[in-house]
Amino acid sequence: MEEVAVVENKKVILKNYVDGIPTETDMELKMGDTIELKAPKGSSSFLVKNLYLSCDPYMRSRMRDFHGSYLPPFLPGQRIEGFGVARVIDSDDPNYTPGELICGITGWEEYSLLRNSNELQLRKIQLDDAIPLSYHLGLLGMAGFTAYAGFYEICSPKKGESVFVSAASGAVGQLVGQLAKLNGCYVVGSAGSKQKVDLLKNKLGFDEAFNYKEEADLDAALKRYFPEGINIYFDNVGGSMLDAALLNMKVHGRIALCGMVSLQSLSSSSQGINNLYNAIPKRLRLEGFLQSDHVHIFPQFLEHVKEYYKEGKIVYIEDMSEGLELAPAALVGLFSGKNVGKQVVRVANE
Repeated sequence: MEEVAVVENKKVILKNYVDGIPTETDMELKMGDTIELKAPKGSSSFLVKNLYLSCDPYMRSRMRDFHGSYLPPFLPGQRIEGFGVARVIDSDDPNYTPGELICGITGWEEYSLLRNSNELQLRKIQLDDAIPLSYHLGLLGMAGFTAYAGFYEICSPKKGESVFVSAASGAVGQLVGQLAKLNGCYVVGSAGSKQKVDLLKNKLGFDEAFNYKEEADLDAALKRYFPEGINIYFDNVGGSMLDAALLNMKVHGRIALCGMVSLQSLSSSSQGINNLYNAIPKRLRLEGFLQSDHVHIFPQFLEHVKEYYKEGKIVYIEDMSEGLELAPAALVGLFSGKNVGKQVVRVANE
């Protein structure tokens, strides 16, 4: 019989359910668990080595004891999971061969045993010297596709329109702004630091940008940048920014509700919206969406965005943390804006 290697498999677990904004102590790096570097015969599963993990705001909703969402909660004491890039090590599934690179939902651990299902959103990725592997989690992954689907399918942009993007230097916002510019729109972004505002204007090509933390009156700030009003608001933050945008939308304006990262709690006691009345006389459309509703356009997205990137028409900013032990801090940092760009954790160097 061949000898199967057994290795330690460090993992990040959720310690208990969280109602507010998660902290590092809600998670724990668990040592001592071992795994065989073999996919069990007859299991139809395959074993991967995780290379990069994605930190995304939606993961917070899986940390609470709530079963009415589109994704089930994590289980306390069990590994966290999220989008990752991994290499197949061993396989009992004829569709996956050792050596192949995949992207999809994997465990926050060094090695994961996966069984293919639609929930994992697995896809194979080809190495391309012009594109960093980790970009399959950001620019060419769920974040980039969220930007693409939200902007084109929900916002229906027209050339010359005015576009406002909140959390504009984040994983989604930075691409929305650049797509809007490529579409001939006037684009303004908000972010939470001088460094991010500089990036938006000097590297990402936004027409204007402002630091919302320096604005005593968000309504006045939007009137300054959009004296004629806003056609499209791509909302990543909710809260008081959404309230201010509602006061400044043009007739037949569109608001894509992508994220509500400003909310302290995701439970039913969350704050309401104050200025929703404006949606009636202005005939606004507010629409929440998930990227997974639009998978039919994923091939088109990949083709377009790869081309834009290779032609230098878009750039992408990534914030890389080194090592699985830094994953909890990296995830928690999203909710205070510590990350500059798309937050990724490198689990292993190849």
